[in-house]
Amino acid sequence: MIDFESASRFRRLGLLTIFAVYFVILVGGIVRASGAGMGCPDWPTCFGQWIPPVEESQLPANYHEIYAARGYENTVFNPVKTWTEYTNRLVGVTIGVLVLLTAWSSRIYLKTDKSIFYLAVSVLLLICFQAWLGSAVVASNLKPLMITLHMLLALFIVALLIYAIARSQRNLLQAIDTSQITSRFSLVLKIAMLMTLLQVAMGTQVREAIDFIANQHGYIERQYWRDSFPMIFYIHRSFSAVILFTNFWLAWQIFQSAAVSDKMSNRLDGGSAASRVISEMTACVRLAKSNVLLKMALLLMCLIVTAILAGISLDRLGFPAIAQPVHLLMANLIFGAQFFILISFNYSNRKH
Repeated sequence: MIDFESASRFRRLGLLTIFAVYFVILVGGIVRASGAGMGCPDWPTCFGQWIPPVEESQLPANYHEIYAARGYENTVFNPVKTWTEYTNRLVGVTIGVLVLLTAWSSRIYLKTDKSIFYLAVSVLLLICFQAWLGSAVVASNLKPLMITLHMLLALFIVALLIYAIARSQRNLLQAIDTSQITSRFSLVLKIAMLMTLLQVAMGTQVREAIDFIANQHGYIERQYWRDSFPMIFYIHRSFSAVILFTNFWLAWQIFQSAAVSDKMSNRLDGGSAASRVISEMTACVRLAKSNVLLKMALLLMCLIVTAILAGISLDRLGFPAIAQPVHLLMANLIFGAQFFILISFNYSNRKH
């Protein structure tokens, strides 16, 4: 029998680790959008120091030549970019500690469900590999392929953590009634997840092109960047509408199922069409408080709308610096929400 307090500790640590990974994705997006990726041209130290300098006078007079000999030409110390990248690394170290604690706390499942323990240990090993990959990204002088692999691995790590936590709560998820959801739901959800990954891949290509454009403009004159956008940007933008309507259908299926189940247990009063709509909206809010699947469906739609709005701001508002990392974060959160919905649906009670 699993101790309740120990199980709660595992879930809290797992959730905290997931939030930390998403936070480092946000910080990584800020690093890339601001051009701070080479703010620390070496790894694991930063300009040869464990705590980076705050002024150029704290560096050797010939540090330009030193880093040029290492393959990093035109290295210029910028305290803002240096500390932005250094913060990114500190958050990464924090994640390593959290993952270690999560793996240690998962040992309570060795007798009841070894898969949870093995998942947590796998995440720990992947985090170690992710740290090495981070150093390889710096050593490659920020090659786009290395950056993309670094981001996709972070997405996979989050997916494993979500699965481990969901599996530890499968008894609660099995109580969710999804018998009213169409049998096509699982297939459409998997297609939606593939569409999200495809959208992320296209977004990566767009970011690579934008990085090149930003470098040409010296990371200023953002209002003129749009003139040089590649065709993939417009495909990426149009594809967001397909993703929106596909996920709206999924969310609507979850809402309809929850509403039908609620009506079967608490008959809604008759009345005019307007009163029935209001009753169903009220039921949606009430059900969302108790139905984790409906909560995630509503969250999913909010994330997609936020991602689209951030994309519109990139396109129409002169490419504001904060919009790019927010857009990237939303894409990762969307995939995470879809993955959790898929796991919950698979565990749920689908018997009529």
